[in-house]
Amino acid sequence: MSTMLHLKKIAYIKHSTEQNNFKIMNNKIASLTKLQQEGKNIHRLPFSIRILLENILRNHDGFAITDEHLHTLTGWNAAGSDKDIPFKPARVLMQDFTGVPAVVDIASLRAELIRKGGDGSRINPAIPVDLVIDHSVQVDFFGTDYSYKSNVALEYERNAERYKLLKWAQKGLDNFTVVPPGMGICHQVNLEYLAKGVIERDGWAFPDTLVGTDSHTPMVNGIGVLAWGVGGIEAEAAMLGQPIYFSCPQVVGLKLTGKIPQGCTATDMVLTITKLLRDYGVVGKFVEVFGNGLDHLTVTDRATISNMSPEFGCTVTYFPIDDQTLDYMKRTARSQQQIDLVKKYCQDNMLWRTGNEAIEYSHVLELNLDSLRPTVAGPKRPQDKILLEELDEKFTEVLKTEFLRDYVPFHSRQEHAWLAEGGSGTEFSYSPRQEHAGITVEKENNLRSVRIKIKNKEYVLSDGSIVIAAITSCTNTSNPTVMVGAGLVARKAIERGLRSKSWVKTSLAPGSKVVTSYLQRSGLAEDLEALRFHTVGYGCTSCIGNSGPLPPHIAEAIDKSEMIVASVLSGNRNFEARVHPQVKMNFLMSPMLVVAFSLVGRVDVDLLHDPLDYDPNGEPVYLKDIWPTQEEINETIKACMRVEDFEKVYSVIFEGEEDWKNLVAPEGTKYVWDNHSTYIQEAPFFQNLSNIPEKLSDIKDARVLLFLGDSVTTDHISPAGAFGEQTAAGQYLVSKGVARKDFNSYGSRRGNHEVMMRGTFANVRIKNKITDKVGGFSTYLPTNETLTVFDTAMKYAADQTPLIVLAGKEYGSGSSRDWAAKGPSLLGVKVVIAESFERIHRSNLVGMGILPLEFPAGETAETLGLTGKEKFDITGIAEDLYPFKKIKVIARKDSGETITFEAKARLDSAIDVAYFENGGILQYVLRGFLK
Repeated sequence: MSTMLHLKKIAYIKHSTEQNNFKIMNNKIASLTKLQQEGKNIHRLPFSIRILLENILRNHDGFAITDEHLHTLTGWNAAGSDKDIPFKPARVLMQDFTGVPAVVDIASLRAELIRKGGDGSRINPAIPVDLVIDHSVQVDFFGTDYSYKSNVALEYERNAERYKLLKWAQKGLDNFTVVPPGMGICHQVNLEYLAKGVIERDGWAFPDTLVGTDSHTPMVNGIGVLAWGVGGIEAEAAMLGQPIYFSCPQVVGLKLTGKIPQGCTATDMVLTITKLLRDYGVVGKFVEVFGNGLDHLTVTDRATISNMSPEFGCTVTYFPIDDQTLDYMKRTARSQQQIDLVKKYCQDNMLWRTGNEAIEYSHVLELNLDSLRPTVAGPKRPQDKILLEELDEKFTEVLKTEFLRDYVPFHSRQEHAWLAEGGSGTEFSYSPRQEHAGITVEKENNLRSVRIKIKNKEYVLSDGSIVIAAITSCTNTSNPTVMVGAGLVARKAIERGLRSKSWVKTSLAPGSKVVTSYLQRSGLAEDLEALRFHTVGYGCTSCIGNSGPLPPHIAEAIDKSEMIVASVLSGNRNFEARVHPQVKMNFLMSPMLVVAFSLVGRVDVDLLHDPLDYDPNGEPVYLKDIWPTQEEINETIKACMRVEDFEKVYSVIFEGEEDWKNLVAPEGTKYVWDNHSTYIQEAPFFQNLSNIPEKLSDIKDARVLLFLGDSVTTDHISPAGAFGEQTAAGQYLVSKGVARKDFNSYGSRRGNHEVMMRGTFANVRIKNKITDKVGGFSTYLPTNETLTVFDTAMKYAADQTPLIVLAGKEYGSGSSRDWAAKGPSLLGVKVVIAESFERIHRSNLVGMGILPLEFPAGETAETLGLTGKEKFDITGIAEDLYPFKKIKVIARKDSGETITFEAKARLDSAIDVAYFENGGILQYVLRGFLK
């Protein structure tokens, strides 16, 4: 750094000289207070913008981070701006589904650098990276005290190759830590332990910030840490020292007043907020929460809201640091020294919430928490809010309009006539590895219903039956209010003689072992287990699609009758085919309601007014009879939660259990690839990379691989769940000698591009408008053949035909899934033309060298007259490419008719253009090392 630039930067830095007990006196800080004193109106800026400003101030180098960036934020415009903002996070968080391909990429970058005569050990994370293995445990066993151990054993059996790679990275990479399986969900571990609030490093004190390879990274916004989800590609670049660039955001203020009423939960609050923010439209924006409602929200309530930022569509949902933050830090065993540092730094540097701020927001939305009512969301999207009392009516409406045209309600639901259990009522168990004999499945009365007879039991299922009830995901399992509440609902139900229905696959997946500690101390773990909500693992399970198999007789009944069955889960995602491929309706709700619905066994009920069931004496039991008061919940939490639980759990967080300790992994700078592995293969993106990128060219005679509609998610593009032998990925594994039972999931196979490119666009519910066949198919237009998307792409590749994807609104919403961009790249997709893109996926496309284009405002593929069967010429790429450039698209029909329009290039910054010119962000980084 030049002397002039150094002096310019140091002008905004103060050294604390106060002689007191705060360690801040030994650290430099980039002072926002100093800027305020110099006449910059920092006090009007949202807290989240202040943190970005501090980041620029501290990292100012006159090249990547310049005076212009500083002026953009000191003069922040509430209307937003197209100007770039660079951001250098303090750390990176990963989970294993996205972490494995990230480590594969790092190892592949090293391999290529070594092949070219370079020093592979130079490629290391420049900032701390924490990877938490939480996405791989599957619910194969449930409802028993041996479920957890059995699921863990299968987890290691299936994932040993992946875990060896991660254990290699733990030793072979600098600045890289791994939290082994069975310790918790990454976001809850982040909230309870990894988050510092303020970081001390290299003589500086500065705000804790991060990016994560999971879209729910903003959960930590609830403790005052600015963080958001990025794709693995972007995270890897940040790890390697590259700033993340994005357009200066608008900040929507969410004003909360009042407090959550009796009978409602934090989950009801967050589902209501999801609907509110989605309806307004906050995609690509920051949301910052203020108002006196914050005084009544604990950090875990706040984190419940922040967690669902990707469901809102925003980048972050930020809660400034205040007394509630410090109280949570104290209760979760942060040191007093750390708490004092956070308080002193934030109060000294204009990052402390007093409640009396006069901040200028881009727009203000208000929610009176007193108005909340019990709520669920579904059956396909988190923003599809349904009041609990309206679920019965709404279910029938959705079933008629979306699934059945001639739906007849099944029997008389008010009389609970669907249940016909015989025999002694003893529950059955099963092994996922065994088939059951003696199952008779019959259709009944021409309705979509089946009568199941198994051993000494008999019951009838129909459309609306619940087959999965899962207390899962970081959204709710981090919040003791709803977890203790679920336990109390279970206890009161047992006291009234109720039990969960035997056809419901129940599971409990706590977000950390601290949850188990307080549930056990309170005795609520036993109550939940009495309803078969046994702990099945510490991971995302059903929320990520790891629900495991349904009992064989249930699965057979669904397949034979084509019933529309349901799941209820306390998760944050319910996209099509995500929870389980056989379950078409999925409803998000609080853990307390998950327990209540498991007692009923159906979703088409009015839970607020109809009986849940009848006790052994024939007396009706209503939801209000088993619902705890807030006072009961608070008293239980006070009695059972202890600081020492956090100390004990997190003192050994990186050690792992015996399975991890006994795992033998490779060592050394260079990872040794096993060519026979079906889990881990060297990434093909960097092999034989030229030192200088090839010149960009326009696209001629491109064909449409897929013509898609609105709200296509990354789950549609790159599913994470299970797959069968009939799929392209399944056929590949069979050809490698892998048995069907060992397929595992797409998510677990992300370290092998051969599997993942075959799984791209392979979701069983995806609808491609250029073919009538649903679920991962396309048409090879020259011969009009219907083939899998993979086979279609390979035929086009043989012809050297470039491919494009046409789509509607919100293309790429959902998880921050790098394979949703990597897969299309390997299939030969060069361009995606959509009405709009979700933030993370747009960035990932650019990061893989795919050009995102937006249709002209107000136009769609349909209004332009496109059918998807045209040939496309796309010009304006080869020369003078710049951010947001208008690109000419010409579509030529077989008749000779042409359709011409200008699409906006969603290369949102100069660095986006540089990444695209290099064929991707990691290619750009590697070429930097090669220089």
